[in-house]
Amino acid sequence: MTSFYAAIVTAVGIVLFLRKAWHNYTRLPKIPYVSGLEFPSLTVIVPARNEAANIARAIEAFPPENVIVVDDASTDDTARIAAEAGARVIQAPPLPAGHLGKPNACMAGAAAAETDWLLFIDADTWYARVFAPCLVEYAEDNELQMTSVFLHQHCETLAEKILLPYAFALYFTGVNTGAVNARRPTQWLANGQCLLVRRDAYQRLGGHAAVAASVIEDVAFAKLAAERSIHARVTRAEHMGNVRMYDSFQAIWRGFQKNSFRFLQINPFTGLQVVMASTLLASWLPVIVWLLNDHLYRQAALFAVVPSVVLFPWYRSAAALLAPVAIYGFQAIAINGMITTITGRKAIWKGREV
Repeated sequence: MTSFYAAIVTAVGIVLFLRKAWHNYTRLPKIPYVSGLEFPSLTVIVPARNEAANIARAIEAFPPENVIVVDDASTDDTARIAAEAGARVIQAPPLPAGHLGKPNACMAGAAAAETDWLLFIDADTWYARVFAPCLVEYAEDNELQMTSVFLHQHCETLAEKILLPYAFALYFTGVNTGAVNARRPTQWLANGQCLLVRRDAYQRLGGHAAVAASVIEDVAFAKLAAERSIHARVTRAEHMGNVRMYDSFQAIWRGFQKNSFRFLQINPFTGLQVVMASTLLASWLPVIVWLLNDHLYRQAALFAVVPSVVLFPWYRSAAALLAPVAIYGFQAIAINGMITTITGRKAIWKGREV
């Protein structure tokens, strides 16, 4: 019966971690929907490299005269499509030594803006027309100088539907929303896909130049804002904005192996909790095998559905039944990310470096 007690302890641990994750996420303030607002003094800055398929959709919710697209050495029609949509298109300057492409492009866009607010968005995001006025209204009402926003995760391929909800559930097992959104944060979190900053606060922080060498520049920017007493808050607006981060398993692998372990490094206590949750979830299959070996078939069947049931709020579809696939798929991605970060080697994809 040892396996039975092990299953109980493991199930309780999984439930506690994943319920905590959902609580952490839903505690993020939701941007209120307010109709009838005028468009604020705001420049939308879109760093874009080879985003011809997405760029028009990304900027269509904003007045085109308020959009700056920074073309970062694209080899497709990104610049032409953005210009045809009415946006101002500028070219990213040459990349300084030690700087990364996205921060460099964001800096160029910010330098060309003259409005009170700057909204940095990724080209793979899209919004309702009321989003920008509602976001600025919320920031001003709450006397915020910086606000980042989590959006609805739009998934199309099977790989996206299986892996992404689990990845975000695991991510939030270690996030303390109270600590992140405290007046003086002790943990740092931001979502660079959608980041609103007052222009004067952005300049006081040194802009993206201050985090230009960081792969996770958004979290580094949040940490810098906390150190400089910039009043910031992490929010969500799934009802007004969408993002499709990755369009294939290969893209998911590359994206998360690049970022996951680095995020854990900058927030060690958060990282410890994520590692604990991941390890506990990875024990799912060994515990089932142990129960079956002890001929506890009914208990094994009940234990088998625990991850899918508890993760359902993140999936909200039948894809939750495949959550165990995500557990081990993401485990492989995270381990590879840790190894490549520590050793400095490139990502391993299908047996070769990329």
